[in-house]
Amino acid sequence: MEKYDLIIIGSGPGGLTAGIYGGRQGSKTLMLDKGPAGGQGLEVPMMENYPGYEIIAGVSLIAQKKKQALKLAELHEMEKVTSIEPLGRIYKISTTKQEYHANSIILSTGSRHRPLDVPGEKEFLGQGVSYCATCDGPLFAGKDVLMIGGGNSAAQEALFLKNIGCNVTIVHRRDQLRADKYLKEKLEEHEIPIIWDSEVEEIKGNIFVESVVLNNKKTSQKTEVSVSGVFIAIGDEPINQLAKDLGLDIDHNGYIITDKFQRTNLERVYAAGDITGGVNQWIVACSEGAIAATAAFEDLQKM
Repeated sequence: MEKYDLIIIGSGPGGLTAGIYGGRQGSKTLMLDKGPAGGQGLEVPMMENYPGYEIIAGVSLIAQKKKQALKLAELHEMEKVTSIEPLGRIYKISTTKQEYHANSIILSTGSRHRPLDVPGEKEFLGQGVSYCATCDGPLFAGKDVLMIGGGNSAAQEALFLKNIGCNVTIVHRRDQLRADKYLKEKLEEHEIPIIWDSEVEEIKGNIFVESVVLNNKKTSQKTEVSVSGVFIAIGDEPINQLAKDLGLDIDHNGYIITDKFQRTNLERVYAAGDITGGVNQWIVACSEGAIAATAAFEDLQKM
């Protein structure tokens, strides 16, 4: 059983940054991820607010971060952590492949897409329902699709769908978007229509999606819209089962509670990125990853 100074669970923007900082400090560092490195960061079509880049795709930025991290730390992709067990002053991490010992742990497990929880959503997942425009959008070029949501992610993905030739309409349950001003301006510039004050009541079809039933919250009028695809971006929920099993303090929304050094209530266990809640932005996740790795190194020096 191999032992590490630091094991990072999750390799999104926060996890990769933690790996870079951990390795640079001389800590024997391992990053574990149940999927490919990058997590939901791979789905971001284009970013215009990441310092140093006027515009960059999530997959490109992840590739650069991964390359940098691999020079300083180990990365095991497609290896899911199944349990974490305190063993005195160390932790035993069990995965789907093997077991490890670690002096310190950073949980950077991120979040998952929040579902609509409406009839037809699960039935047509992959058959017209998608949570990733970057992944599935090209399949719908020239077709009518709906983007459900009103935040930055929904706006960014709607613009991406428009740019690749989809006939996209946004559906939002309020009368104004929560997206940043520059994204609202781009939506207007690209003449992307928005259906206001409406919620999806049902997704219908045969083998594939054929229509969506919308309910106007103000008038209670129901409308059935013919579409080939439904893209959902209504926020995220934390991937926190490991945190719960470990007994970490979490808030009422399920996010891990940390201090300003990303320490949790357990000694030498830290958290970084979307799993801590707050402002879910790349730059914030990277900052928390750097802080967590630095705190882990400094705390180990005191042992």
